[in-house]
Amino acid sequence: MAVIVCVHGIDQQQQSADELEKEWLPALAGGIRMAGFGDLADRLWRDRVPENSIEARVAFYGNLFLTPDQQGAKSAAIPQDQAQFAETLAQEWLQRSAERASKQKIKTLATSELAYVRGNMGEEVQGLGNVVRSAMKSLAKISWFAPTGMAFAERFVNRALAQVTKYLTEEETRKKAQEAVLALIGPETKVLIGHSLGSVVAYEVTHRLDRPLPLPLPLFVTLGSPLGLDSIIYPKLRPKPPAFPILVQRWMNLADRDDFIAAEPDLTKFFSKGVPQGARFEGGYTVDNGAEPHKATFYLKKEKLAWAIAEALRG
Repeated sequence: MAVIVCVHGIDQQQQSADELEKEWLPALAGGIRMAGFGDLADRLWRDRVPENSIEARVAFYGNLFLTPDQQGAKSAAIPQDQAQFAETLAQEWLQRSAERASKQKIKTLATSELAYVRGNMGEEVQGLGNVVRSAMKSLAKISWFAPTGMAFAERFVNRALAQVTKYLTEEETRKKAQEAVLALIGPETKVLIGHSLGSVVAYEVTHRLDRPLPLPLPLFVTLGSPLGLDSIIYPKLRPKPPAFPILVQRWMNLADRDDFIAAEPDLTKFFSKGVPQGARFEGGYTVDNGAEPHKATFYLKKEKLAWAIAEALRG
């Protein structure tokens, strides 16, 4: 059980909880220190002594997206029966890139690629599998998805689409991912942080918390979250209809404008109904993560998050 529980996002299948903790916790502690809470930062990372430490853990479920083969393990591909979902998701990401990119060059490129994928220009793409592959190639041309080159970008896009699709369409994957998070949550847990796809996992977990009222979870944080993708992800959330988690005391959402996986930076219109009396929902916070808008550690170092965590830990 941990005081702070973090849930990773897409494309972490070659990592482990231990490796992610070595990356995430110093970033989180660094942000807390820069915000002026050096004592909390020390207890979280630098001087973690048993009697005074703040236990923080990363819930790991990336292994669910590996498919063993004779050469080891490779990223799971998108099965044919999930291709329609993946194709719709890819088009949504292109649409958001075309609408919201801060750079006009990206907007123009995304608009052109979206039109091509939808068959409005260029050669018509036949067959659902080909549509998915075409959408992947189009996404890979966007510099946000291709910081290290086209070949790596296409693999990243494939993994991202496959993992989001698998979580939302395969019951066993959904169950095991949530169980990895629930295993770290106990009465002492005060902060739950979900990044990317991990924010979807964490959101659904908040509706499964077995914590008797009036002892709600003090702070729930979503970073770069696709929860607001209303045409493809929001309708698949549980419970139905999606609602503000009744055992959450404060929900803060952070999103970079250019984080296209966070399809809608402002979650206010989706989850504002039914907020329990005394609870707070800060669904519209935006931040600037620079050249890597979806990077988890950039989100974790933000001052807004540090202040919220300090308030939750100090009651």
